[in-house]
Formats: sequence, C-alpha cells, structure tokens
Amino acid sequence: MLNKYARAFFTRVLTPFAAFLIRRGVSPDTVTLIGTAGVVVGALVFYPMGEFFWGTVVITLFVFSDLVDGNMARQLGRSSRWGAFLDSTLDRVADGAVFGGFALWYAGGGDDLVLCAVSIFCLASGQVVSYTKARGESIGLPVAVNGLIERAERLVISLVAAGLAGLHAFGVPGIQYLLPVALWIVAVGSLVTLVQRVVTVRRESAEAEAEAAGEGATAPADEPRNASSHGSEAAT
Repeated sequence: MLNKYARAFFTRVLTPFAAFLIRRGVSPDTVTLIGTAGVVVGALVFYPMGEFFWGTVVITLFVFSDLVDGNMARQLGRSSRWGAFLDSTLDRVADGAVFGGFALWYAGGGDDLVLCAVSIFCLASGQVVSYTKARGESIGLPVAVNGLIERAERLVISLVAAGLAGLHAFGVPGIQYLLPVALWIVAVGSLVTLVQRVVTVRRESAEAEAEAAGEGATAPADEPRNASSHGSEAAT
C-alpha cells in the first residue's frame, strides 16, 4: 500500500529537486551512494547513543534519496541493470544499519537483551524477505505476493516509532515504549511475510514443474504416430 500510494506522491513532490540535481551535473549513482552513507551514519552514530529523535531526522533526510535517484534516472532515460543492482544492494546496507543501530543501543545503554535480539531478528528477516523474492524471480518464478510488511512498511513503522520515542528526551512521558512495540510489530510482520513468500514460491514452483511435466508427456505420445506415418509412407 505504501509502495503504491506514498511512493507516487513523493515522486511527484521530489521531481523538481531531481531535475535541479541533473542540471548541476549530479548522477543518480552519486545520489544513491550519498543517501546510503547518510542513513548509515545517522543510524550507527545516533541510535547507539539513544539519540533516536535526531538520528531519525538525519535518516529521513537521506532515505528519500531512494526516490530521487530513480526519478533522476527516468528523467535522463538512463534506467539500467547496474543502477537497479546498486540501488537494491545499498538498500540492504541501509536497512541493516537502522536495525543494527537499534541492536547496539539495546545491547549497551538500552540494557535490554530481549529487544536487542528482536532488533537483530528484524535485521536478518528483512534481508531474507528481500532475498526470497529475488531468488524466486532468478529461477523464473513471478513470486506474485507482496506480503504483510515489506521494506517501506519496515522503515516507516520503525523510523516513526524511533523518532517519537526520541521525544522522551524532551520531557514527553511514556512515549519511549513506542519503539519496542514497533520492533515487535516489524519482527512478527516480517516473519509472516517470509512465510507468505516461501509458500508462494513453493506453489508457483509446483505449478511450473507440473506444467513442464505435462508438456514433456505430450511429446512422446506424438512420436509413435509420426513414426507409423513415416513407416507407411516408406512401405508405399
């Protein structure tokens, strides 16, 4: 849902900024690299110190690069396999940094090993959810399922919760509990999404193999008729 509606909205909003960068000679790859670096710094510098509000502000400023670089590539007519590969690969780096930052906080100053483990699970499951779709598509399957929580949902839920939780440092009481709740939601949702994709790949694989077996069974049945026909012609 977020990919369908929010991405379209922000693409329209960011189109003038993308055009401005193009006029300044900035390449889409440069935007991708800078955006990822900003997210990584924001997550691994601010979050382990418990500075969730400012860390989220920094990350949010850079996370929109994921929309800007694609917009620039379309305006330039330079959409390429390399750009798609680089963008997808660095997305995984950015996601890992965000949840890695949470894990470092709960392993240190946050002093909560359970939430540290949940953060690590969110990190790992997010990577595997992405891998299942990519691997399924690489073997020729459509993987026609979106799943409960994809990358956009993971980021929005965790970053909004982290930003709001950071308001506790400004005197807002009780709001710090939003982040643990969000991490549990992302963990459970990611697990459900992983199961959805695995089940879908299994079903699509079985259907593809059954179709291939059906086609293979048809070919031998035709051969005797052809051979008989050829034999009759030869005898004649």
